[in-house]
Amino acid sequence: MINPKKNRVDHRQIGQELDLFSFHEETPGAVFWHPKGWLIYRILVDFIREKTAKEDYQEISTPVMVKSKLFKKSGHFEHFGENIFNFEVDDEEYSLKPMNCPESTIVYASKTRSYNDLPIKYSDFGILHRRELSGVLGGLLRIRQFTIDDAHLFVRSDQILVEIRKLLNLAIDVYDYLDFKPKFYLATKPDKALGDEKNWKEAEKSLEEALKEAKVNYGLKPKEGAFYGPKIDIHIKDSQDRDWQLATIQLDFQIPDKMDLNYINKNGKKERPVMIHRGIFGSLERFIGILLEHFGGELPFWLSPTQIVVIPISNKYNSYAQGVVKQLKTGGLRMHFDSREETMQAKIRDAQLQKIPFMLILGEREVSNNSLSVRKRDGSEMKDLSRKEFLKIIGERGRQKT
Repeated sequence: MINPKKNRVDHRQIGQELDLFSFHEETPGAVFWHPKGWLIYRILVDFIREKTAKEDYQEISTPVMVKSKLFKKSGHFEHFGENIFNFEVDDEEYSLKPMNCPESTIVYASKTRSYNDLPIKYSDFGILHRRELSGVLGGLLRIRQFTIDDAHLFVRSDQILVEIRKLLNLAIDVYDYLDFKPKFYLATKPDKALGDEKNWKEAEKSLEEALKEAKVNYGLKPKEGAFYGPKIDIHIKDSQDRDWQLATIQLDFQIPDKMDLNYINKNGKKERPVMIHRGIFGSLERFIGILLEHFGGELPFWLSPTQIVVIPISNKYNSYAQGVVKQLKTGGLRMHFDSREETMQAKIRDAQLQKIPFMLILGEREVSNNSLSVRKRDGSEMKDLSRKEFLKIIGERGRQKT
């Protein structure tokens, strides 16, 4: 159980103490990932990749620097222009992409699509840039360069409800791993929006039906939809009772029209696809910042950059310790063998400060019994475990909540 009083530490302090990342004046609003922090980042990306692979997503990668006319065509320049970094190259205006969706439409439009091809689902972990004012920058929570666990689905109208329901289930499943209880909101047409009223009403109705079919309670966010379509926003509360909007599922009839996207229907006629935008974590940087503060740095076992540290009581037990490391590493566990010329107590203290979930303390007794003594980061202990018993404990944790 998470103790909220224990976790009131800024993620920037946690990042420094655990050597996860740093910020520097040379690039305000961008993060320098250190090895352990980058490992957390990659674990989250791989986690989403595994989930979406089961739903036939295809991963793409698109350029960071794009001619500004693309965002003018999609409507982003008109509605989002003040947040875009723009510059000139060879007397032509370019932008650093602030979102992936317009470029995903270029991939979609690169060949003729049939109604049998849909749904087409593209995921994209491209680097994005947004022109945030220096006064609002705040560690990982508000930055200028970031990555979203982004995806864009191109679907037929008759596929909307099925795909939205799948996305709701995906969000619920992912947050359950982290013991978050999601809250759902339907965000409707803003005052400044693309498209006609009929399409907006149809899109809002589709999202509302999907929420009702999923049997989740939801609130309304009047006029808080994206400029191109209504959306479902998913919020969580952290251990400090702060509300965060993370996942978003957006239904879009406008950009397919702006970008002249088509597929050939079963009657041989051209028809517009509908576009669904979705992110589960949102900005990965922001999500990691939220997780660090939520858990007070004590990340779940599956997310911890170092899961186990092996601590021999003295150097004469190094050979036994190395054998333990070799065997356990074959299971893909992230381990550290602490062979420093330090006391056992110093090594345990350092492991606790680094929030490592398990310490294996090995000495004469463990060598004689071919066993392990295990100390958890909360200070509790398990004595005389066989390696098989310990592996069973680790296996049961897997990608669980703690």
